[in-house]
Amino acid sequence: MKNIKIMKNKHSGKKHDSKDFNHNKNKHSNTSRNTRGGETMEGVIFVTMRGNGFVKVVNLKDDVEISEFNLNTALNKDIVKISLEPKRGNRAEGRVEEIIERAKTEFVGTITKKEGAMFFTPDDKKVYREIVIIPNRKSEQAKTNQKVLIKMEPWTNPKANPKGEIVKVLGDKGDNNVEMESIVYEKGFSPHFPKSIEDEAHRIKESAPADFEEEVKKRLSAPDGPPSSWDFRNTTTFTIDPFDAKDFDDALSFKELPDGNYEVGIHIADVTHYVKEGSIIDKEAVKRGTSIYLVDRTIPMLPEVLSNDLCSLNPHTDKLAYSAIFKINDKCEVLDRWFGETIINSNRRFSYLEAQEVLDKHEGEFHKELFTLNELALIKRKRRTKNGAITFGSIEVKFKLDEKGFPIEVYEKELLETNELIEDFMLLANREVSEYIDRLNKKTGVINPFVYRIHDVPKQEKIIELQSYLRNIGYELNTDKDGNVTAKDINKLLNIIQGIDEQDLIEKAILKSMAKAIYSTTNIGHFGLAFEHYTHFTSPIRRYPDMMVHRLMKKYLKDERISAQEKRTYDRLCASSSRQEIVAVEAERDSQKYKYTEYMSQRIGEEFEGIITSVVEWGVYVQDSVTKTEGLVSVRSLKDDHYNIDPKNYRIKGEKTGRTLTLGDKVKVKLTGTDLDKRTIDFEIIG
Repeated sequence: MKNIKIMKNKHSGKKHDSKDFNHNKNKHSNTSRNTRGGETMEGVIFVTMRGNGFVKVVNLKDDVEISEFNLNTALNKDIVKISLEPKRGNRAEGRVEEIIERAKTEFVGTITKKEGAMFFTPDDKKVYREIVIIPNRKSEQAKTNQKVLIKMEPWTNPKANPKGEIVKVLGDKGDNNVEMESIVYEKGFSPHFPKSIEDEAHRIKESAPADFEEEVKKRLSAPDGPPSSWDFRNTTTFTIDPFDAKDFDDALSFKELPDGNYEVGIHIADVTHYVKEGSIIDKEAVKRGTSIYLVDRTIPMLPEVLSNDLCSLNPHTDKLAYSAIFKINDKCEVLDRWFGETIINSNRRFSYLEAQEVLDKHEGEFHKELFTLNELALIKRKRRTKNGAITFGSIEVKFKLDEKGFPIEVYEKELLETNELIEDFMLLANREVSEYIDRLNKKTGVINPFVYRIHDVPKQEKIIELQSYLRNIGYELNTDKDGNVTAKDINKLLNIIQGIDEQDLIEKAILKSMAKAIYSTTNIGHFGLAFEHYTHFTSPIRRYPDMMVHRLMKKYLKDERISAQEKRTYDRLCASSSRQEIVAVEAERDSQKYKYTEYMSQRIGEEFEGIITSVVEWGVYVQDSVTKTEGLVSVRSLKDDHYNIDPKNYRIKGEKTGRTLTLGDKVKVKLTGTDLDKRTIDFEIIG
């Protein structure tokens, strides 16, 4: 959560324009004086679906609560200036004085018409007011109950509804394509590329043959090649990806060496050869930051002519790659390494299942190579776990959809050895690239700025909360005498819970307690992987930070350096990439919630066996043990007694019967309702 700064009565000196949705300060001259001598505070407001808000204050124990009457047009995640109200209870209360910056001005929602006027109800339930639609050509096309994208006008009067113009009519509510695109637009992404971007991508593709031939000559004539050569087109190479993948970021090559060791090549699509820094496609990639993986589609970071064709390491086609080449012994120890620009030609495109079948049957195309790589990966994995890398067995759920995109089956994705094989070699490349920079810095005595993937240690207060949570279901997480937890402590617990009913909810609780991994030019290591050095090098088709890493590596391998100004640019790009990653994950989860709700909407009245996963002020959440669908059991639905809720101890208890429902309890529930608009599922406990 963003920290805030405290300012005196006067403005901080930062100029704000009325177009930035600021309030006229004179409108708030009647605000009650606060109890802290007129101090005001600037920070991010988080608005709930109930219509009140909270602002985190560094030097106060609790958040400052903002009632709906004191929001003064503030919307969720806006940067606001607040003042404190006279304290009436235990929690500090405040009032929004000014909107410093809107988090967003475009929203997706549904059109309704009342008495000749057109209104817009946002999908985001944290937007607590209807928006009045300003007539334009798009509004003439929109029909009642259709989804639209609107841009909100500056809103400064809390007594009046905000106004907005329709930017795009998406289509009928409930249509699968409309609902999925709605999620993408709502998160600030676009499911489509501007025509100028598509045109530029096609221009690059058209000029690629001549460019490729010129680049091959350049690479083959360059000095200081890898252990074998710059040209890997005659080295056994293949990709292993999901069966429905269309873009191939990475390939593995394998060669037995005369001395009994192995040469393993990790070849990554050379995206930055085609996407030049500062180009319009590069700027669009910066804006997106990442590809988004919804239940039924991928929203790519790059136009498909690049991501699925020109840059993709498609089989039986000469491709430009950026490679990490390792000489490895039979103990999976790296004896030598090389990084540079190469040419490859993948012999085979495997799906994970196809490669697994080769391993299981001990025969098939490239069996020897796959078997050896898998043995090396197993050694590497065991060593990583021994060193403290956290190993989650988290369940991933997939949906089977009909031709209209409606979910007809929910099933667990099977994690195969080949999934882990690829993961292990990608981790190797990412770590070795980062360690190369550390060695370079020590050798030259110069700090070369770089893009790291960092993961901080968990905060003590989060671990204390986690320990309390675990004790309520009968498990203990050890810490040292100072209250700090190690990755080995977490792994010990994860090993204990393997295969038990509570495994999924415990793993989710552990993940929730941990810091988020982010991108940074300052290296602090990666707690979860137990790596001192780590980066993202292996997926430039779908992640912008990997493109940054490629560009920096190419500079440093040529003994080039970057300026202080460029360093500041990389700082900014790391921050924006980290933010976009979070939003993309939110979009992916929203698409899953929608499909879960759709799936369960056809099963009203059915009974399920489940487990209580959380206790909140309004009831308990239960997860179905088969589909992993989570639904709410409202305390109001419990008719046999009056239940008191004790969220701190994760339980509710009946006053007369003494019946207790607590975290981890197995219960039988009946599905009583679903709400596609809110993406919610309601259960009733029947046993």
